[in-house]
Parts: sequence; C-alpha cells; structure tokens
Amino acid sequence: MIRVVIADDEAPAREKLARWLADQADMVVVSAAEDGLSAAQCIEQLRPDVVFLDVQMPMLSGLEVAAQLEPAGAPWIVFVTAFDEHAVKAFELNAVDYLLKPYDHERFIRTIERVRERVKARASGAAAVAAGRSPGIPCDRLLVPDGEQLVLIEAARIDWLEADDNYVHVHVGNRRYLVRRTLQDLVSQLGEARFARIHRSTAVNIQAIGSLSPLFKGDYEILLRTGRVLRLSRRYRDECFDRMGR
Repeated sequence: MIRVVIADDEAPAREKLARWLADQADMVVVSAAEDGLSAAQCIEQLRPDVVFLDVQMPMLSGLEVAAQLEPAGAPWIVFVTAFDEHAVKAFELNAVDYLLKPYDHERFIRTIERVRERVKARASGAAAVAAGRSPGIPCDRLLVPDGEQLVLIEAARIDWLEADDNYVHVHVGNRRYLVRRTLQDLVSQLGEARFARIHRSTAVNIQAIGSLSPLFKGDYEILLRTGRVLRLSRRYRDECFDRMGR
C-alpha cells in the first residue's frame, strides 16, 4: 500500500482528496494536517510515501515544509496550490508534481498515475525539496528538532549558524538547536540578505551584530548583541561589510 498524508488548511479540500484517494485500491491516507507544522510532524513521525501538500498554510507554507526535509529520505510530494507564480515556476524548474486549484478528477488521476510511477521507482522527494529551497524564496521560519518535538523559530531571532560536519548548530539567544543541513544550504534558505558568511564554518545574522573591532591581517572581531564574540575572516570581510551597508 502507498501511504499518504494530506496537508491543507481548508477542510473541504482535505475531504475532497481523502474521498478521491479512498477510491484508489493501492493507497491509504494515514493522516491529515491543517497547518504546516502539523504536516511536518506527520511526515517526521509517520514517514509516508506520498504527501499532498498545500502551498499556502498557516505557520509554515508547503514550500517551507518541503525545504526542511532531507532530500534523500523525503516522501514524494504533490504540491496543491491556487495559482502562485513563484511556486509554479519552482515546480516546473524542478519537475515536481503539482495540482492547481481548482482541479478536476481527470487531472487528479493523471497525478496519481505519476505518483505510482515515482513510488514504484523508489524515487525520493528530492526535487520537491529543491523547489522549496529555490533561491529568491527565503523562509521567515525554520523548523528545528527540540527533543522529540519539532518547533518553529523565526529566522529573525537566529543570532548565528555554526557548521559541524553535515549538521548546523542554530544559535538563538542561549538556546542551540542541531539540524542536519549544510551551512550554505541553510543560509540560502533563510536568505543571503539576512545572513552573511563570516568564516567557512560560520554565518551570522546581520541584525544580531553589535560592533566590529579590527584584529590583525585583515581579520575582525564581531561582538553580537547577545555578548557572543565571533571571528570575521578576511576572506569573507568584504562580503560581510557589503551586506552591512558599509
């Protein structure tokens, strides 16, 4: 059986999909979610094969949910959306399945046939993750693990990011969260206008910088508003200064 999660903030839309999916003998709906955070938690806990993911939802958009996933293990995702120019361009660029509201049963069946092909081929949802992380669509929120739960943090509250092999420590005040991502990927998702690389393993929120002091050989010391001191490498100095509008 192909295990399916439906995520849409409109009950009639969820019911429509659930009703049509019930007619598919090889598919079973294992859960339904009405906002982005609940959708992300369902995906994390249930590990479905397919997710029908509404683009415009409270808390996290469908694109933001997709952006948080690990490409290799992501379920196949069908984005469901009323016309959103940026989203549709991202879908087409990455060859992602999507349903454009209002869609009819014939269009739904064509999507289901493609889903079956993808699942049979054991294709991951990496393309959908790439669509969610497309440049020019920065995320204002980040989903991070906190114990056994997933929590949302505002990107503006993040002070700095610290790479650790295939993980990144996300520093928010005196809290630290660990996410499985690369530093550059996370900076791109959160917005390069907001975060600047200051070292090969460190990026900082421009708004979190309190002051800078020159050191030696072109390096600088960055004092964050929290009191944390970081090192700005000369390799990234000019780019960081440009972001700060020197």
